[in-house]
Amino acid sequence: MMMNNSLKSQFSFPAGTIVKGKWHNNSYILVKELGAGANGIVYLAKNEGKLVALKMSDNTMSVTSEVNVLKSFAKVQGSALGPSLLDIDDWEARSKKVPFYVMEYIQGLDLLTFIQKKGHSWIGVLILQLLNDLHRLHQEGWVFGDLKPENLIITTSPTRIRCIDVGGTTLKGRAIKEFTEFFDRGYWGAGTRKADPSYDLFAVAMVFINLYFPSRVTRKGDGVEQLKKLINMKPELTKYRSILLNAIVGKYNNAIEMRTDLLNVLSNHSMNTKSTRDVKQNMQSQSGKQVNQTRLKKRKRKKASRLLETICIISIVSFLYLIYIYGQLL
Repeated sequence: MMMNNSLKSQFSFPAGTIVKGKWHNNSYILVKELGAGANGIVYLAKNEGKLVALKMSDNTMSVTSEVNVLKSFAKVQGSALGPSLLDIDDWEARSKKVPFYVMEYIQGLDLLTFIQKKGHSWIGVLILQLLNDLHRLHQEGWVFGDLKPENLIITTSPTRIRCIDVGGTTLKGRAIKEFTEFFDRGYWGAGTRKADPSYDLFAVAMVFINLYFPSRVTRKGDGVEQLKKLINMKPELTKYRSILLNAIVGKYNNAIEMRTDLLNVLSNHSMNTKSTRDVKQNMQSQSGKQVNQTRLKKRKRKKASRLLETICIISIVSFLYLIYIYGQLL
């Protein structure tokens, strides 16, 4: 869901614009626009030489809600799903009060780009991280809502999945306030848009599918059946099929259940891969032994042949020498 044009033009400011907070007196220099959503626009900005993300909106309630989400993230020990909240204030611009908040600027590649560059082997590890963080978020009473690869950034040192937009995060039990059709279970006819953990888990399954099908399809007919066919089209998704289908039809009660199933699949796959590797190594070892035995036999035959040749030469030379001695005696 995108910001309407009139709202976007209202918050369109050129690079170099200084945003000064009315209450905290912190100043931010706008660098460039990072993105726009239904509830506001986000800029890359500088504060005392440090890069930050600054979001402004005309909706004070929306700003307050998103700030509360970021505060909830901060309470979750060990979770790094969302950015850290740095500041919240108002800015007087164009004779209007503009509410804004400032958060940590998370640098990295978006999830889809990262997988395209690094390979599908990273998907399992990153989805495990995501499910763990989502579970903690759900325990705090929130549902992420607008979960999609564009909102998920992969940082390095260490490699970590992070979120850059909490605009769709909704209190449990309420209607999802911001979503993207491809990742929305309501669009696919797989459930309601009520904020509950299973809504996010459906989106996780769709993120998983999107990583194998970068070109997003549109719904045609029975949405759930269409998604089943989509999963069956990719042999690489075979081992994840039951997990994805369970998430799509809402069988998981919480993110930990889905995470446990995914961990089991990845563990079994790792063991099977190791077994296959061990078999190959054993076969190579056996083959190596056979080659060595063959080489040893050849060497023995060569030694025996050389010994026989030497004995023959010595015998002939000895015989000729005896004839020579016999001739001298006569």
